[in-house]
Amino acid sequence: MASSVLNAPHFQDEDAAFAYVEGRIWPNGPVCHHCGNCEGKRIRKLAGKTTRRGLYKCYECGKPFTVRMGTIFESSHLPLHLWLQIIHLMCASKKRISTRQIQRMLVCSMKTAWFLGHRIREAMTEKHGIIISPLGGAEVTLEADEAYIGRDASKKLAGPGPQMPVFSLVERGGRVRSFHVANVTAKNLHPMIARHASPASNFMTDESNIYGGIGWNFASHETVCHSAKEYVRGSAHTNTVEGYFSILKRGIYGVYQHVSEAHLKRYLAEFDFRYNNRIKLRVDDVARADKALDGVVGKRLTYQTTCRGRTAQQAQA
Repeated sequence: MASSVLNAPHFQDEDAAFAYVEGRIWPNGPVCHHCGNCEGKRIRKLAGKTTRRGLYKCYECGKPFTVRMGTIFESSHLPLHLWLQIIHLMCASKKRISTRQIQRMLVCSMKTAWFLGHRIREAMTEKHGIIISPLGGAEVTLEADEAYIGRDASKKLAGPGPQMPVFSLVERGGRVRSFHVANVTAKNLHPMIARHASPASNFMTDESNIYGGIGWNFASHETVCHSAKEYVRGSAHTNTVEGYFSILKRGIYGVYQHVSEAHLKRYLAEFDFRYNNRIKLRVDDVARADKALDGVVGKRLTYQTTCRGRTAQQAQA
């Protein structure tokens, strides 16, 4: 199925790739990246006058632009149709796709493949403004739990590196939202829950003291006692969020093998994106890749800033 999909024109031809991306990003026609002009009479495509594909000139500000500007594609030397191939594969691969695999497919450097993956993960990131649409709602069950990514020598857990706490909120049959937190404490988690969880939800957690005193905020709050080997009591359980953590850990330990703390948030965005756009929610591989493509605008990521985050994290270690 994947190979037949990748035979589509926009995966093989550069002009078709530009046309496809322009259709997604500019559904109503070209928009000048410099001044925001979208008046068709004041924008012309410089076809045959330049070697740069997809080049337009805005006669409002007099500057040239392409659909790559202001997106994750900006300043990239990789052909756009290869970008679209990797976006599709990262969205469709059930067992994820490693940096080494991208490197082999594109016959490029490790640096290029690594940076490419992070830029695509940035496009998958859910943007939160001042007003955030909370998870859950009336008659919706919302589960919350925390997990740890990395190695714990005392427990002999898989995965290299220190333990990195992850907190997730998951709707049963719906969406997930995950966060890397410094410490798993009530002081850290309660503001996140207040901001991202609808009080109209039926809230489900384990017996941890972290969630004590928060139940009154919700329509109901039930807990299960894992320490007493209680995992299900009627409709009370956290199996949905535990299932999400299973997917997350299998992907990180089995494919990525190790993720640094500086970039964990982007890997969480990738796993959240695929979970929130899965087949059960009627989103197939093609639609999932298109949704990722819709997120490329306004998320330009430079190699220097990406490495700077990693360097800062290493300096604190």
